[in-house]
Amino acid sequence: MSPDGAPLYRILESPSLHRPVLVIGLEGWVDAGLGAATAIAAVLAAGASDLVATFDGDHFLDQRARRPVVRLVNGVNTELTWPQTQLRASKDAAGNDVLYLVGPEPDFHWRGFVDAVVELSQRFGVRLAVGLGAFPAPAPHTRPVRLVATAPPTSAELIDRVGRTRGELEVPAGVTSALEIGFGEAGLDMVTLWARVPHYVAAMAFPEASAALVEGLASVAGLTFDSSELRRAADASRRQVDEVIASNREHVDMVHKLEEAIDSAEGNPLGVDTLPSGDELAAELEQFLRDEDH
Repeated sequence: MSPDGAPLYRILESPSLHRPVLVIGLEGWVDAGLGAATAIAAVLAAGASDLVATFDGDHFLDQRARRPVVRLVNGVNTELTWPQTQLRASKDAAGNDVLYLVGPEPDFHWRGFVDAVVELSQRFGVRLAVGLGAFPAPAPHTRPVRLVATAPPTSAELIDRVGRTRGELEVPAGVTSALEIGFGEAGLDMVTLWARVPHYVAAMAFPEASAALVEGLASVAGLTFDSSELRRAADASRRQVDEVIASNREHVDMVHKLEEAIDSAEGNPLGVDTLPSGDELAAELEQFLRDEDH
């Protein structure tokens, strides 16, 4: 309940689910190459899904930052479509139950949101929650996208099934980090998968990151998803990037340095400031892809 007694979410349907996995893909935090957004869209598009619950947008969302969409017909205001965070139910290719938490990340009242998600997860018997994300990294597009994971202390063993970052790091958090803590305190398992996207393609769609996330989700959660379409899109994307790289000696050198670093250090962090900036290359790639569409 909100401070004024209003419910934080509304249940529209109460399906009978058997130990579902909760997949979390909220919009608004870092998502390099649209890795998580495209992954969530792909698995949801693979089958029908039902709307289970919606969260109170007036309580959680800044409507000026995420404005509703008005539908006008001959100047007549016929409808407003409000931004909405949703809980949806579906199945994977093998018939396993899956819940999806999708829509905008809350702007306000994160603690209340975490409590609401944990409560819903307990209600529907969630056995594992898996968050998806992607961040720009000093990695070359010529190597497979690597995943790393974060998890609360109670689920730390899940990190080694995906990939671990070494050392201590403090960075701004998304609500997924708050959910990790909330799930851990409730005794529920949660892990977040992060795709490492080459920094110079982070501003455009990079489907290989999405394919890696879908495959990582399937592996860590014991689910079945088809990533073949994403892999085909990734092959086409890589060929386009290769063409742009080959046209500029500086870009070729940058990619070679990234290859050497990741091959020798097995993906440990590398300072991007020791390499040519990716901004110029990203701009050229965007222009190239726009030209390809015409």
